[in-house]
Amino acid sequence: MTANRNLKRRVRARAAKTGESYAAALRHLRPEPQGDVMPDVSPLRLATAQVAVREDPGDSGQVRQSGHDVRELMRQARQGGARIIHFPEGATCSPHKRIMSVTGPAEVGPADWGRADWPALRAELAAIARLAGELRLWTVLGSVHPLTPPHRPHNSMYVISDQGKLATRYDERLLSSTKLSFMYTPGSGPVTFDVDGLRFGCAMGIEVHFPEVFAEYERLDADAVLFSTTGPGRVSDGMAAFAAGAQAHAATNSLWISFAISAQCGAAAPAGTIAPDGRWAAQCPADGHPAVAIADIDNRPEPIDIAVTKARPWRRQVRAGVYDAHLVTDDRSDERGAF
Repeated sequence: MTANRNLKRRVRARAAKTGESYAAALRHLRPEPQGDVMPDVSPLRLATAQVAVREDPGDSGQVRQSGHDVRELMRQARQGGARIIHFPEGATCSPHKRIMSVTGPAEVGPADWGRADWPALRAELAAIARLAGELRLWTVLGSVHPLTPPHRPHNSMYVISDQGKLATRYDERLLSSTKLSFMYTPGSGPVTFDVDGLRFGCAMGIEVHFPEVFAEYERLDADAVLFSTTGPGRVSDGMAAFAAGAQAHAATNSLWISFAISAQCGAAAPAGTIAPDGRWAAQCPADGHPAVAIADIDNRPEPIDIAVTKARPWRRQVRAGVYDAHLVTDDRSDERGAF
């Protein structure tokens, strides 16, 4: 155990110095194999889910059905060899603004959270956590997290470990106008967690439209970001922009990005995993049905290795001012229009 801790400390130190991801630094510091024995560098298998999102937290039947659907996809993911499964925003329930409105449904007003069946929601989350422990499957899913009244709840992502325990929680920070005005309390900071030597960050909702969220996780040495959303307002409106934005963030930050959405939006932009070079590594069928897309997060093959071990460190040097020593002042530099 002491040797393992020392190795982790050396890996972190190298990653901080070189700008490499944890996984890339680990490959350099892991002891060389003896004889014909290959080093243990197995990729991590990630399942990205799209699941039907239901909108009335006061309907215990809907809450129970959502819990059932989540657990069914967990079993499918484990059968596919997944180590971690990632669900969309509101996987247990994504309260609709008009259903929750004290002046609704005709008008959107402050949410009445007394309408939510909190005991049913807690029971389903507990059952999901138990199954995560039984399957030894890290499980990340969107849910509503209550705060002490009269504070509004957080719109959150629960991270449940393969021991069936709550490891951490991410609270959506950059809320939409409606969410901020009528429904939720915003979160206050980024969240990361490690699985098998890989570091994951969390983002959700409309945060795909904010590049600084993903750049921040790059600075925190994340290897991947799990992005959970229900998509924009109507089923298909803007989903292409969400997906394109996620691909851009993956490529410009050399990050794996898991794109988990509601099944209702799956026909417009299926859930899946985006590699650090911006291409889709796996996607669910574009039929709008619940499904999982399984991908191996492996930074070794080209062009992924180049994106992670070369492009990311170079961008960090550029941002740190590597060009400054090469700048010159020349008399001809002010001659506009001259050849």
